[in-house]
Amino acid sequence: MKILGIESAALTASVALVTDGMLTAEYTVTDKKTHSQTLLPMLDELKRSLGLELETLDAIAISAGPGSFTGLRIGAATAKGLGLVLQKPLVAVSTLEALAYNLAGSERLLCPVMDARRSQVYNGLYRRKATEDGNFSSGGSLETVIAPRAVSAEALVKELNARGEAVIFVGDGIPVLSRLAETLTVPYSVAAPNNSRARAASVAALGEIYAAAGKTVSAEAFAPEYLRKSQAEREREEAIQYDLERELAAGVSPKKARAER
Repeated sequence: MKILGIESAALTASVALVTDGMLTAEYTVTDKKTHSQTLLPMLDELKRSLGLELETLDAIAISAGPGSFTGLRIGAATAKGLGLVLQKPLVAVSTLEALAYNLAGSERLLCPVMDARRSQVYNGLYRRKATEDGNFSSGGSLETVIAPRAVSAEALVKELNARGEAVIFVGDGIPVLSRLAETLTVPYSVAAPNNSRARAASVAALGEIYAAAGKTVSAEAFAPEYLRKSQAEREREEAIQYDLERELAAGVSPKKARAER
């Protein structure tokens, strides 16, 4: 299979091509430029260097979140546009699982963490998947132990301590956990900085596994997984709640307060 991978969920923008399980090419930019400035030029360069005809793709794998709301929307727009024009299916790949896949050879519990602000991280737990005969698969497939969620750093540390397994952390949320390092009672290690960046190569590799299993979605139906509301949405709801509490304190009925909005 020939899978194009697109990653734009965090600071790094990346595109990659995986063909029959092998990484053919990958372009990555980690810079202050917006992903809208970098994704399409990288894709054009990938096409040029490989002589790639996009019509020959089997599917487009997209890093589906969680992550930066803006980055996810740019990546989604790019993938959906390509899917519609080329009439190719999309494969939604968890950004957290793709981060864990950077370390798929490790036998430790894989703990990807992304900074979610407010002392929270986006997190999931994964481990290398064993085949039915007990041997580790050569393809590096992952088993999901805990599905992606937003969780406080303190709660995550408590959960890891309770599990009692050696763990390896990967992702840009590591600094959020660093202040709690002394409270970790399990053996742990931290991925090298280069492995803690989201990679389109991992997105494409997982995308190939999912596409082969028929786990695709149409370009029209795809939507990012934000896991929680945006900062603007939260602030708007907090403002509405604050105004409502003030009106109630002033003796205005909730029904009348809503009618006046």
